[in-house]
Amino acid sequence: MPRKPPESLAKAPLPYENSAFLNSPDGRIIRILSEYSEPLSRFRRERIRDTVVFFGSARFRALDEASHELELLENPGSVEPAPPQEQPARPSDIEQGTASELSLRLAQAAVEMAHYYEDARRLAYLLTQWTRTLRSRRHRFVVTSGGGPGIMEAANRGAYEAGGKTIGLNISLPFEQYPNRFITPSLNFEFHYFFMRKYWFAYLAKALVVFPGGFGTLDEMFEILTLAQTQKLAKKIPVVLYGSSYWKEVINFDVLVDKGTISPRDLDLFEIADTPEQAFDKLKEGLTKYHLDPEAQPDSDEAPEIAHTRK
Repeated sequence: MPRKPPESLAKAPLPYENSAFLNSPDGRIIRILSEYSEPLSRFRRERIRDTVVFFGSARFRALDEASHELELLENPGSVEPAPPQEQPARPSDIEQGTASELSLRLAQAAVEMAHYYEDARRLAYLLTQWTRTLRSRRHRFVVTSGGGPGIMEAANRGAYEAGGKTIGLNISLPFEQYPNRFITPSLNFEFHYFFMRKYWFAYLAKALVVFPGGFGTLDEMFEILTLAQTQKLAKKIPVVLYGSSYWKEVINFDVLVDKGTISPRDLDLFEIADTPEQAFDKLKEGLTKYHLDPEAQPDSDEAPEIAHTRK
């Protein structure tokens, strides 16, 4: 028997409207390109020329600004707190003698972390206040963070309080995570791919400030230092490590030199600061010397000025 004529077909979706394709392995290249092109279009629209990136711990948040009590998060940037046994001891626990040895150490660290939060906030304020005096058709040295809590929030907050634009480059993670409220709404980004987020951290940056942090902070810091060490960056990026006591305890750079794994001159790739004013002076000096001199690239409306790599 002859086959029955088929029903009329509906229009097939356009490829760029086909969610099944876009979310499939075959659509991955489109998703990757989107995480390049969409941020670029926004940076152009918002007239962002370059950035100063702040890194630091995202595993704590201030619960009460009046009491300065801190709560450790389960994961960097998550909204869920860490288990009670991993939290800093409360004053009542210490007074009653019920605090564990770990919670006592964390309580001492919490005081230090609160100090770093306020220092990052102050430094971002000073930097933004200065950049707003620069004559340019586009925004220079915009304070940028990973968009989460902790040091990232402090950096965005300081820039916001100074009246400037401020960028948050957030990342989608398996646990709940939300951007902090101080990011300029039009410059609030969400990435799926870590490497595309890293791209935008590195390629707009004209300076880097590294506050005490964990795996993510160390990862980003060493990535920039490696690019500078191997001379892959065509422009000088000042790197300031904030908090000499933390960094000297966490990383013994002198041992790396003594063992021959880095050159003594590699220690010149970064500076160390202990106050917001000291860090600001170092940033201002480096940014002025390397990116504001008369021979610098003229201000162009074509695109943000990325930190070009060498061929």
